[in-house]
Amino acid sequence: MKVDVFNGDADGLCALHQYRLANPDSTTVISGVKRDVELLGRVDAAFGDEVAVFDISLHSNRGHVTRLLDQGASIRYFDHHEAGELPQSERFEAHIDTTPTACTSVIVDRWLGGRYRPWAVAAAYGDNLHASASALAQLERFDERQRIILREVGECLNYNGYGDTVDDLYFDPIRLYQAISGYECPFDFAGMAPEMRVLREGFAADSAWMGALEPAVLDPCWRLYMLPDTAQSRRSTGMLANRVAVEQPSLAHAVLTPNTRGTWTVSVRAPVAHPYRALEVCKLFGGGGRHAAAGINDLADHDIGQFTQQMRSVFGPLAYP
Repeated sequence: MKVDVFNGDADGLCALHQYRLANPDSTTVISGVKRDVELLGRVDAAFGDEVAVFDISLHSNRGHVTRLLDQGASIRYFDHHEAGELPQSERFEAHIDTTPTACTSVIVDRWLGGRYRPWAVAAAYGDNLHASASALAQLERFDERQRIILREVGECLNYNGYGDTVDDLYFDPIRLYQAISGYECPFDFAGMAPEMRVLREGFAADSAWMGALEPAVLDPCWRLYMLPDTAQSRRSTGMLANRVAVEQPSLAHAVLTPNTRGTWTVSVRAPVAHPYRALEVCKLFGGGGRHAAAGINDLADHDIGQFTQQMRSVFGPLAYP
């Protein structure tokens, strides 16, 4: 048995798609919303089974990885989040790069020698790694029109990954993966797929709504947005965080969104000009992610004050030499 497990955002989708274009096997596919960080807990695999993992934190799934290895499964792991110590097993193969310029699709692209690079470019745009996307696009000599299309694909796929539950999304990530798997080229997906038309329209509508939002905290070095308790907010939180980070590259940003558990879901973006320390803040509140972009699944009301203090301390005027 072969099992594929992927994060439901653009990076996980495109990473798996590249991998399976090069390795067209029949597999069981497992995914969820971006905030579902322990997806490997859903995997039941034993001796002789092969598990491929894309864009999922090893740190958050260490116990599940250990269980699967103990059961005799083999695991190939592609990721760019904080990992910690890697399992010492001949059945564990790691492709993990936590540098701020890497996303999982870029790692898979590297592993495949650029064989399906347009999907990696789209994913990098979707993951807000515009410099990395542009560098890969330049290698392929994509013109401005092609880059715009790939950026739209990446941003729309990423937009679909955020939400408290799958019900907040336009498409279940597995359903969306099945849709893109019918297209070897993202340019064809952009022009022909009905799913892309739905995401394009939703993205445009929510973008217009976000354009009227004002930050709740407007600090010289960082900004805080607090969204209303709606499905629109929950599916837009990542898109908003990425957008304001690009618009104000010298500032850090945080977006707080109410969730169905009575707490706040938080997206943090370090300044694009200095993409570090977002993970440092989020780990203090049980969160995770990477240096440039991280998140917290459950921030209590009584912790918001401490969170803002940490943002001010980490990203304030004295934070950088």
